Amino acid sequence: MSNSIDLVQALTLGVVQGLTEFLPISSTAHLRVVPALMHWQDPGAAFSAVIQLGSVAAVLAYFARDIVSIATGALAAFMRKDLADKDFRLAGAIAVGTVPIVVIGLAIKGLLEADDSPLRSFYVIGGAAIFMGILLLVAERASKHQRDIEEINGKDGLLVGLGQAMALIPGCSRSGSTLTVAMLLNMKRADAARFSFLLGIPAILASGLLELKHMLEAGLARDQNSLLSLIAGLISSFVVSYLSIAWLIKYLQTHATWIFVGYRIIFGITIIALAACKMI
Repeated sequence: MSNSIDLVQALTLGVVQGLTEFLPISSTAHLRVVPALMHWQDPGAAFSAVIQLGSVAAVLAYFARDIVSIATGALAAFMRKDLADKDFRLAGAIAVGTVPIVVIGLAIKGLLEADDSPLRSFYVIGGAAIFMGILLLVAERASKHQRDIEEINGKDGLLVGLGQAMALIPGCSRSGSTLTVAMLLNMKRADAARFSFLLGIPAILASGLLELKHMLEAGLARDQNSLLSLIAGLISSFVVSYLSIAWLIKYLQTHATWIFVGYRIIFGITIIALAACKMI
């Protein structure tokens, strides 16, 4: 790996990844900030992308029945040319919603992958956290919270997908931006979160596998310590991600998102203040 990470650090970062990937508070921001606060090396964008595979595995495990049902239902609807079928529309929304982050991600790939990228600046992370916290507040107040996930269509998928592309900026939060846009489209909170999780599977999976391929080509398999650390990070990421998904969906069935609005704003202000004082 580009930066040496020991077993304890990898386990810790896996827990951080699992806690923050699906809660709307930005995993990339926390994976940048936590090592800085602990005076560890920045694990780098590549490590962060790879341990997200643990989160993808958690989504696949948690929504296994849903994914199989959507895939088989969409295929059956396509065969009978029933384009209004709910499974076909949901699968189409996920496909369409994945396009923006792929196109924009490829366009700025070099900027995203550089460990010294200005996008990884603490000021950018803090500012993005505050901005998206305010936007989540607006969505919470403006949304009617009426639409179910079964009502989603291709236009909804594209708009939420554009929100997902915003998460290329550390601090925005992929789950936070997609949840925000989905609520602005008047989706119920828990349904908005469910679609956010399903939409994230293709993008996170592709990004993580690509970075893992690069690491293997760079000799990861021959570095047993680094390989063990990466595996530990993936396992802790999977376990904590699964628990986070289950908790958030249950929480949003009966609660608003105010706790995340407050956390994002406080987090952003704190990070900017610490960076200005040269403490991180």
